[in-house]
Amino acid sequence: MKYTVTCLTPTLVGDGHKLAPIDYMVWKDQVNILDQTRIFRLLAKGPRLEGYLRQLKTATRLDFASWGGFAQNYAGRRIPFESAVYSEYWNRAPVESLSIPTFAEGVQGSFLPGAAVKGALRTGLLVAGLRENSVTELASRYGGAERPPRRPGELMEEQTVGSRTRFFGAADSAPVPASVFKVYLVRTSTLQSKQGGYQVAWKQSPRGSVNRADESTPAFVEMAVPGTIFEGIWNENQFLNGPEVRRILRWREPVKREAIYKAANQYAAKQLDAHAQYAAWTGLAALQKQIATLRESLTQAESSGGCLLSLGWGAGFLGKSALLDTTAENARKILQAQNTYASAIRSGLPFPKTRRIVFLNNQPASLPGWVRFSAE
Repeated sequence: MKYTVTCLTPTLVGDGHKLAPIDYMVWKDQVNILDQTRIFRLLAKGPRLEGYLRQLKTATRLDFASWGGFAQNYAGRRIPFESAVYSEYWNRAPVESLSIPTFAEGVQGSFLPGAAVKGALRTGLLVAGLRENSVTELASRYGGAERPPRRPGELMEEQTVGSRTRFFGAADSAPVPASVFKVYLVRTSTLQSKQGGYQVAWKQSPRGSVNRADESTPAFVEMAVPGTIFEGIWNENQFLNGPEVRRILRWREPVKREAIYKAANQYAAKQLDAHAQYAAWTGLAALQKQIATLRESLTQAESSGGCLLSLGWGAGFLGKSALLDTTAENARKILQAQNTYASAIRSGLPFPKTRRIVFLNNQPASLPGWVRFSAE
């Protein structure tokens, strides 16, 4: 069987690698990734090698006046910016924000890791099977606990999902052409209180926020453009649905692909509800329009067979957590016990109050990482 993943918004599923500012040069509104092996061979024939190595060792970015010719002639790959204006932002940005996360890549080219697909489907099964009494029991473990549990959701996940994900498997996709990728500008928005409501602000590194998006700290990210299609092998272990095997595995009923789709779509609907509320608070019209489009895509997926997934870089808290209703008392109790989230909960603002927003044509317009999945 084969699965198909179609990107609905700019998407990055990386392998942890980043391009440092000395690995590339920006020229002609594109990121030119330097072929260092060819450059070393060239410079080894003359006296410039020592100067080049010295700059690689000490500089935060390569001096274009001295080495710009390499960007023109010795680039192993060229990735265009989504908008030509981003070159100007790149030149003004602090060097610590210039490392570019890149898509997962193998010997044959860039591909979508199957683990990202299976992980998103697993989270959907967890959210669909979660019961309020499970959350209440989890919250009770924090009551008066001097040392909170290290993996608080592990038992709950085992009880809800168990081994049911053994029924399906997704292999890494076939490689896709380099032409499907662009470097996008991403900024982090946040909420501020204003006259009984909220207004949008933009995060500035290392801390603080500003009202103007142009003054916030940008991130530059390699992402697959909307419409990109990844295809790979999908496997269903039907023998696990046999009565005797299910009895051993303690499955009450067979696992079916339709149930996996349904769980994932329920999860996607809850995520989009939370994002829609956030977009209304911030007043970002382009983002509101895109979320409405994603809701239409969700309806189409539900009627035609398939599901929507939020995966990869930038999905944030809502893309990896089963506690989507963060206004509930038990959910806030659990989150406040985590050092990572405690201060955000104490602020009294909606949680999570930040989103990574992808800019399109230099306007805040898109959530990252939304795709449509189907298998046949």
